[in-house]
Amino acid sequence: MPSHTAILLMAYGSPDRLEEVEAYFTDIRGGRAPSREAVEELTSRYRRVGVPTPLLSVSMELERGLERQLNLDSPDGVIYTVHLGMKHWTPRIATAIDEVVDSGADQVIAIVLAPHYSKISTAGYRRQVEQALNAAAPDISLDFVESWHELEGYLQALAENVRALRAEFANPKEVVVVFTAHSLPARILDEGDPYQEQLLRTSELVARRAGIEQWRFSYQSQSHTGEPWLGPDLLDTVEELAGQGHRAVLVASVGFIADHLEIFYDIDIEAKEKADALGIELRRTPMLNADPRLAHALHALVAQRLGATVTVRS
Repeated sequence: MPSHTAILLMAYGSPDRLEEVEAYFTDIRGGRAPSREAVEELTSRYRRVGVPTPLLSVSMELERGLERQLNLDSPDGVIYTVHLGMKHWTPRIATAIDEVVDSGADQVIAIVLAPHYSKISTAGYRRQVEQALNAAAPDISLDFVESWHELEGYLQALAENVRALRAEFANPKEVVVVFTAHSLPARILDEGDPYQEQLLRTSELVARRAGIEQWRFSYQSQSHTGEPWLGPDLLDTVEELAGQGHRAVLVASVGFIADHLEIFYDIDIEAKEKADALGIELRRTPMLNADPRLAHALHALVAQRLGATVTVRS
């Protein structure tokens, strides 16, 4: 009987309509209703960038592209199917697991479409996968990819985008590249979380491949929870660079792979408005989205993982 490996791709999720923002926000908060003011603020941001964002559509396109590549390069008799689940919206991770079971797969490789590991974020995906598998098909083996922040194809694609867009500035050598990722509560550092270390490693490797010497790392998209979050914040970095006399900044968001609210609002609107007010030309590299280079990189990741499946689940 031919072996059948299912690939589960997972992303954060995003509402499809403005009317769904409150339910989406509640889901992010684990069922706790947000305040009316918080809902109105988030809704206003989605209204400015437009809903739905491309997150779901580009994730589905990446899903199809990866499945096509895997099966074109598949040994005789080996079957691959690729499935997509969202952590906080539809299609749910549990729904994707049901599809995996219905497909007849005997093993599943689970990949979060965010390259860097954090217990706060990544562990939540794993928990949903394990719960769904334990309920639906406990005999299917699971290989959960914790991180892929040094995956060669991903690094190379980012470096190519940085190098190409930097060359479009009037004086490329004067450009400061600022790599960014979503901020998280600062307490994760005391807990030994590798998130920041992995982000800095990715930034270093991309800068090296792109031939960039002048770069910084900053966080973006901090939530207001009343506790300290990781910094420096992108807006503060832009202000600092302006004070140092820099007038050209290229933002490359290494922590995200797709266009969504945190890209369109936090960088394209908020950071751009800040830069304009300070006399800085700020541009952003395009997100990888469903770029064939990303599909190729994930294909290589799957090839690395085959034969390493495990069945240990809580």
